[in-house]
Amino acid sequence: MSTNRIGSLQGKVALISGGATGMGGAASLLFAKEGAKVIVVDRNLEQAKARVAEIKAANGMAIAVEADVSISKQVSAAVAQGIAEFGPITVLFNHAGTIVIKPFLETTEEEWDWLHDVNVKSMFLMTKAVLPSMIEAGGGSIVCTSSISAELATPMEVLYDTTKGAVHMFARAIAVEFRDQNIRCNAVCPGFIKTPHGLREVKDLQALGVDVSDAAIAAAQGRMGEPEDVARAALYLASDDSAFITGQRLFVDNGFSAV
Repeated sequence: MSTNRIGSLQGKVALISGGATGMGGAASLLFAKEGAKVIVVDRNLEQAKARVAEIKAANGMAIAVEADVSISKQVSAAVAQGIAEFGPITVLFNHAGTIVIKPFLETTEEEWDWLHDVNVKSMFLMTKAVLPSMIEAGGGSIVCTSSISAELATPMEVLYDTTKGAVHMFARAIAVEFRDQNIRCNAVCPGFIKTPHGLREVKDLQALGVDVSDAAIAAAQGRMGEPEDVARAALYLASDDSAFITGQRLFVDNGFSAV
């Protein structure tokens, strides 16, 4: 690869949901460094503004937009604000998500509905809102955050595992339907990652008797992943470097899913 490469997202407008902290925050920084104008969408506006300030301090371009991406009106408003600021969105990183960790028989219908709203409905709403501008721009790339939990089931995470399985198929179906309009869609599937979300998952699973000790994680994937590990994978899928890749799942787990 040429050492004078300007940036794999040069000229792109990228919207990142859940883009303030963790893996989404790392992606916001990296995408901006690689030349994208970044729309950081997050429920926590102060954290989003802090991420944008960090991007601008490094001479990047970004704006912070507050939105709950499980609510249609807020999604539409966030997308409209981003387009008004930077123009048509050509990269969408559907990253926002959360988790429910508890024995299945203790979970509630309300928790089922809430988790599907945050992890799955949000991708439907955001993708539907962004696609018209992406089509207008002549194409683009969508990346959806799934998980190893979509294929490797974990006790106490039935609701979470189910939502991430839905994300897999969502990405594949969007890829097939919009391929001829020059739009790609792929899923990135992290293993255990050192974020507030990932560390809480480990703590809560251990409290329920699931072996996710340091030794168990080391045996499965060598080490805890870093947010930047996932951000770099998302960057590849978002960029033209993966122009002939769509409808795929990229596992970022250091071999956890290969065993």
